Amino acid sequence: MKNEILVSPARLDELMQSSQCTVVDCRYDFSNSQGGRAAWLAGRVPGAGYAHLDDDLAAPVEAHTGRHPLPDATHFAEFLASVGWSKNRLLVAYDDGSNAIAARLWWMMRYFGQSAALLDGGLAAWIESGRPLETGAPEVKPSSLESLEPDPRLTVSSTALYEHLESPEWVVLDARSRERYSGQAEHLDTKAGHIPGALNRPFGENLDASGRFSSPERLRAQFEALLGAGNTGKAVHSCGSGVTACHNLFAMELAGLGLTRLYPGSWSEWIRDTERPIRTGMMP
Repeated sequence: MKNEILVSPARLDELMQSSQCTVVDCRYDFSNSQGGRAAWLAGRVPGAGYAHLDDDLAAPVEAHTGRHPLPDATHFAEFLASVGWSKNRLLVAYDDGSNAIAARLWWMMRYFGQSAALLDGGLAAWIESGRPLETGAPEVKPSSLESLEPDPRLTVSSTALYEHLESPEWVVLDARSRERYSGQAEHLDTKAGHIPGALNRPFGENLDASGRFSSPERLRAQFEALLGAGNTGKAVHSCGSGVTACHNLFAMELAGLGLTRLYPGSWSEWIRDTERPIRTGMMP
């Protein structure tokens, strides 16, 4: 199977018909942690398992971590087995439409060395295409537990980032809204602002007016304009808790700019240590 990272509803249908993929619904409601699961039960892509952001795509929060620490390999492998995934199958993730949450699962698959794709436009695109939904509790046959190994080259720690704040080797891209990045508003974390030197790239700018990803050519031009044509490999992605940052990671790979690095703890971890500096306002 070719390396597909973005599929249309029609292509997903083909993959499902030939039993070449495992589909996972990643919908999540930040105001109601069980809202996504309820929505999944009410209507989903047929056969789709469910990934809960807090329970399946993150580890328990600790005093020094951000809001969504990365789970270890065993926990993640257990989740993948529970939705029926095995190493010979492409995992296709989706959420409501933007893929803001689904991109986290896509990135985690890549972090553990596995193939994954996003459904372009998410469930909204599936429905718009006229394809059916499945409701109720699904019958999912768990698969055998696979061993997984993370690639530490794809992440950056708080300590390493702090040491590189003045270095031209890394450029932090913050995927949060301009209001949160600038410090004008903050509704999820205890402090407002951004990591010094970080550039702002709200993840929604990766999408066109229809909610699908922009063309690879357009994305490439935008990231090169922001970072500089020779600097795209220096990108370290951040957001509030290491979730929507994965959307920018995905967009850069879709643009042919390679798989860059994630700061998993992101802003919610950065602010845990009062020694770490904070900036407000927009970068010039």
